[in-house]
Amino acid sequence: MSQVALASAKFEDPRVTAKGETRASVVLGELETLWFNTGTLCNIECANCYIESSPTNDRLAYLTSAEVGAYLDEIEQLQLSTRELGFTGGEPFLNPQFPDMLADSLDRGYEVLVLTNAMRPMMRPAVRDRLLQLQAQHGERFTLRVSLDHYTRMLHDTERGAGAWQAAIKGMRWLATNGFRLSVAGRSCWGQSDERARQGYARLFEDEQFPIDAADPSQLVIFPEMDERVDVPEITVDCWSILDVDPTTMMCASSRMVVKRQGATAPTILACTLLAYDAQFELGETLATATDTVQLNHPHCAKFCVLGGASCSAAS
Repeated sequence: MSQVALASAKFEDPRVTAKGETRASVVLGELETLWFNTGTLCNIECANCYIESSPTNDRLAYLTSAEVGAYLDEIEQLQLSTRELGFTGGEPFLNPQFPDMLADSLDRGYEVLVLTNAMRPMMRPAVRDRLLQLQAQHGERFTLRVSLDHYTRMLHDTERGAGAWQAAIKGMRWLATNGFRLSVAGRSCWGQSDERARQGYARLFEDEQFPIDAADPSQLVIFPEMDERVDVPEITVDCWSILDVDPTTMMCASSRMVVKRQGATAPTILACTLLAYDAQFELGETLATATDTVQLNHPHCAKFCVLGGASCSAAS
């Protein structure tokens, strides 16, 4: 088989690679983190958004606070060991019921991680007032991870549009001034080494007096790029030992994500935060049915998780 033919045959069979080898899979251990995609609508449209969020993309509809609450009830009913809830989008703060979701999650005692661009939706007066209340009550369990693609205005705005940097920094200054736990998500798409990128962010954090340790990978997460057009190797069962990677460290070994597709009557659960539109990663509508073994049958499985060593949780 030619290299071109081999590349085109990759990630087709969920159990066998294009070379006929047994595909790697991951078993869910404990459900440590449950993610909620609050909806794919966003106030901006980035040049390379893995989930294609924009002001018009509503393929994933807004979750309601009642739907989120029902999953939290199920966690308690099943006596799961879930400790962390993550919220992503789109931009979560566009969802009008998002503050209620946060309050319910924090009141129940969970660690909560919010992925946000820290721009205008978060900075609306009513939202800020609610955030301040939650910070006062639950600040030690409440983290906001701000998407700051690069430590320079020019490259951040290249990805997110003119003015995005200024708005994000303004939001981060407000969060830092008011004592919120902050972290940052950066990107590796400019070919810089991890060390150089962390040095650049460290200078920014020091200049802005942001309480973020750039050397701590849980406080500054630099995500590998996800481009499905780039040829990546498939992961076989032998790769775990060859690469010295433990399958229990993969996101799908300890997390799931809840989404609601536009027009659906109920949310569904996915194996991964990165694969919102791929039906093969749907695992049913309840946590009790979302325990199936996950076949690593997607380029993101290889590039982001196995080879990139990345995770979306706060403990990454």
